[in-house]
Amino acid sequence: MLRPAGPPEPAWDAIELPDQRVQLKRYYQSVQMPSPMGGFLEPLRVCTEEDGTGTVILECSASSLRFSLRILAATRGERSGVKKRQEAGEDPVCPRHEPVQRLNRVGPYLVCPLCGVRYGRV
Repeated sequence: MLRPAGPPEPAWDAIELPDQRVQLKRYYQSVQMPSPMGGFLEPLRVCTEEDGTGTVILECSASSLRFSLRILAATRGERSGVKKRQEAGEDPVCPRHEPVQRLNRVGPYLVCPLCGVRYGRV
């Protein structure tokens, strides 16, 4: 028996967040992020893109506008650091987050659940 497909991916209609470099530093440190519209930004969803980058959808607590924060793909040094930890038998962690965040296995990849960046294969 065929099952109906899941609900379609919602259209987020997110505006690109201004001053992304400053906001990205705040996001990595897990501190409260001020919204350009007043209030604060709250994360709604983390997406991993095909090229290994990540996108975080944030919502303003004051205006309910949604913003997107694009996160660059892992550098060669970050990927090799994760691989060394994995080969040493340690749990691989995201090299970008201040409070240590373990990487999750998503299919054949190791992905940070907070930024959506792929750091290599399992």
